[in-house]
Amino acid sequence: MPVPPLALPKLRAALAAPGTGRGPLSVGTSAAPLTIVALGSSSTSGAGASTPDAAYPARLEAILRAARPDLAIRVVNRGRGGEQAEQMVARLESDVLSERPALVIWQVGANSALRRADPDRFRAVVAAGIARLREAGVEVVLMDNQRAPRIAAAPDHARFDAALAGLAGAIPGVALFSRGRLMDAWAAAGTPAGAMLIADGLHHNDRGYACLAAALAEALLGSGETPAPSSLPAALPGDGRLAAAPR
Repeated sequence: MPVPPLALPKLRAALAAPGTGRGPLSVGTSAAPLTIVALGSSSTSGAGASTPDAAYPARLEAILRAARPDLAIRVVNRGRGGEQAEQMVARLESDVLSERPALVIWQVGANSALRRADPDRFRAVVAAGIARLREAGVEVVLMDNQRAPRIAAAPDHARFDAALAGLAGAIPGVALFSRGRLMDAWAAAGTPAGAMLIADGLHHNDRGYACLAAALAEALLGSGETPAPSSLPAALPGDGRLAAAPR
């Protein structure tokens, strides 16, 4: 299903630039790689995935490399389970800016909602983190919460999504990738949220991560259609994954 492109002019220009012709991260490539850092908590680190390569950052890297095989592209996974915004901001220098990224995809808010944190405090902390990233010249994609039973049961959960949307709408160089709206669209097409989650009612399964990565790649590339559908995993007996990607 269509995903609108994200307003990230520097990243779009980098992805549209002529490549080295040597393939991604080839030995002898003089140009620095185009680096994207995926910052977040457990649904960035890959909780629920069958292997690290099935987490969304690894999937996203594979799709972007396939779309631009002449560019050196790397997606660095800096997800850490259980963290809230404060812990993520505290490691911006060591875990994020040290990688010299062009883009940070920041998934944040689920743990704050589950732990009934103050939404206003959450907004202020995320705003401070964005300010540091923008000061360093890094574009930012904010990713809001998944549609999941445990999130839906958390009081004020919608306020955390609203805070991210407000920040993305107010700060140049910051865009929102709404995982919530994406999962709503999957459900409207006949794919319930539970089909993309593991049994804990919170984290994505391999299929959910693969479809999330494909939608993110579409939004970053601005291509108008989900790339690399063949990279989505086939169903495995008994594991609850779908046999086909939601369209």
